[in-house]
Amino acid sequence: MADYILVRKSRNIISSILHVIFNIILGVGSVILTCVSGSWVIGVLFVLVSKWRMFAVRPRYWFTNLKANLVDIIVGTSFVIIAYCSGTNILPIHIIVAVLYTLWLIILKPRSSELATKCQALAAVFLGTTALVPLFGSNDSIYLVIGSFILGYAASRHILIQSDDENFSLTTLVAGLCSAELAWLLHSWLIVYSFGNTGIMVPQLAIVLTIFSFLFSRICESVANHDGKLKSEDILIPAIFSLAVVCMIIFWFSKPIFDV
Repeated sequence: MADYILVRKSRNIISSILHVIFNIILGVGSVILTCVSGSWVIGVLFVLVSKWRMFAVRPRYWFTNLKANLVDIIVGTSFVIIAYCSGTNILPIHIIVAVLYTLWLIILKPRSSELATKCQALAAVFLGTTALVPLFGSNDSIYLVIGSFILGYAASRHILIQSDDENFSLTTLVAGLCSAELAWLLHSWLIVYSFGNTGIMVPQLAIVLTIFSFLFSRICESVANHDGKLKSEDILIPAIFSLAVVCMIIFWFSKPIFDV
């Protein structure tokens, strides 16, 4: 019996080590493949291949599995696209992206606490928008609007999936539509913050949508905790904080030109 327990513990340790190694290969390899190939397609395919278990079931369950893994897919593809948009020359941003993706896979993604779930959802919104803006910012607004809808839907679904919200489907659609509306409003005024020669670029829209998603989650949490009623004291401070930050970055960090 003791030998059996020892063997089982050894197998668990080996499995954990292999799990970490494979995640490091995925996190670093997806970025390297993107830089070497000069195309985001190969990196994204590498991310999707790592999600093979989604398709190892009957086809009728594929869409359900896709929705369940949407946040993870968004984060993975976003890291790849960010690396692609940063060019083929290795910059600090490529190293940062590889490290952050690896940390996501090893540390944040496996956690299922309420706080971790919210962090995962907000990360998907921030990273997804950061990838969408350089990719589609100069194109027709429809691409950015559709992408933002998916981000808002995926983030709210990821947070609310464990709740008992009777209007779960409607709530996730509302979150997606609000995100799409914000993206449409800000499409003609897209501002990106860059940081020297590091290659790091943070779109203003990514900050705004992340703040909105945070506030939306607090509203949903207040409604869920009070039998469908919204308590102003639960969201007053988050709302003031969110509004203050958005106003600050728009009026002080945008250098706007107003046409009268």
